[in-house]
Amino acid sequence: MRSINRFRPLFYVLLSVYALVTFIPFLWALSASFKSLPEIVSGGIHFIPKHFTLDNYQTIFKQEPMFSRWFMNSAFIAISVTVFNLLFNSMAGYALARIRFPGSTLMFYSILAMIMIPGQLTIIPSYLIIKELGWLNSYQAIIVPMAAQATYIFMMRQFFISFPKELEEAAELDGLGRFGLFFKVVLPLAKPALAAQTIFIFMGAWNEFLKPLMLMSDKSMFTLSVGLNTFKGQYISFWNYIMAASIIMTIPALLIYIFFNRFFVQGITFTGTK
Repeated sequence: MRSINRFRPLFYVLLSVYALVTFIPFLWALSASFKSLPEIVSGGIHFIPKHFTLDNYQTIFKQEPMFSRWFMNSAFIAISVTVFNLLFNSMAGYALARIRFPGSTLMFYSILAMIMIPGQLTIIPSYLIIKELGWLNSYQAIIVPMAAQATYIFMMRQFFISFPKELEEAAELDGLGRFGLFFKVVLPLAKPALAAQTIFIFMGAWNEFLKPLMLMSDKSMFTLSVGLNTFKGQYISFWNYIMAASIIMTIPALLIYIFFNRFFVQGITFTGTK
């Protein structure tokens, strides 16, 4: 224990250096969003703009009338995917943790196998299925395949395994059925795991690039991550607009993390007590 305390200052120094190195690119992007394009491409790293301007933020809304639509598309998709995952992953995880039914073990190992399969292998089959369903250029093309995810089903199962059974038994004595028990007792007490899940899922859906790029050919259906590419030309890239749009894109994910941060560590440790 003394040896750990002896090296604690060193750990803090290393973590501080790592945090600084991680934060510098974001700080430069924030600074560049208030610079003109000539100042950005002139070379050198200047965190304080020589000529501070808000024109970049004004221009991305005026020059690209679809920007607001892209923002709303990203918000609708990310929120829908998050809500569906919180419901379906929790229900599936609880069923695997508490209910014994024929094939439950096989289903659990199948979910583990799905976690091990790289997502890139399912891109072409997913595209062909969505095309056959006639869902190209639609919200359901992205939302439905992402409505439940094996990783978070496993996460919720691990959480519910450590959930105290005494609470469930007491609720059953009060006359609650399986669904009443889940929605009125279990789910409200699973806030730490749900909060951690919310952060990961929302950020993953909000930053998703490949699926919208592959499934959306209509410009009005682009998400922000795909729409940012429109500011990149064949011969010139408008980095001032890209940085401004990137900062705007960062804000919702940052707010989600700040709001759910107090539950984050509890959710990762999978403790079911409160």
